[in-house]
Amino acid sequence: MSPRRVRAESDAVGRRERPLRITVDGEPVDGVEGQTLAGVLLSDGRLAWRRGRSGAPRGVFCGIGVCFDCLVTVGGERDVRACRRRARDGDAVTTQSRADRPGLPDDANSHGTEAV
Repeated sequence: MSPRRVRAESDAVGRRERPLRITVDGEPVDGVEGQTLAGVLLSDGRLAWRRGRSGAPRGVFCGIGVCFDCLVTVGGERDVRACRRRARDGDAVTTQSRADRPGLPDDANSHGTEAV
């Protein structure tokens, strides 16, 4: 748990953490109910989960679903913005790659991803 978070036992509002577990490229990652996928990834220390065209690492940029830098595949659904999607216990998240979309030139998919 992050030292910046209010611990459940000292929360004056009475919230209680409900843990959840997702998998990212087959690796288990723990989170808390209510976090976005990006929040779960960031709290696990993953600052980037794909690479841009230039090879620069990419993760969350805007955090509000405008930039498409945080795209992942969730349960077979491509192009899910990790900053907008709440994590659900058991989610299977995979990173994306331009190679996953054969036949598209590199510039046809301006928000395509490459696996980190």
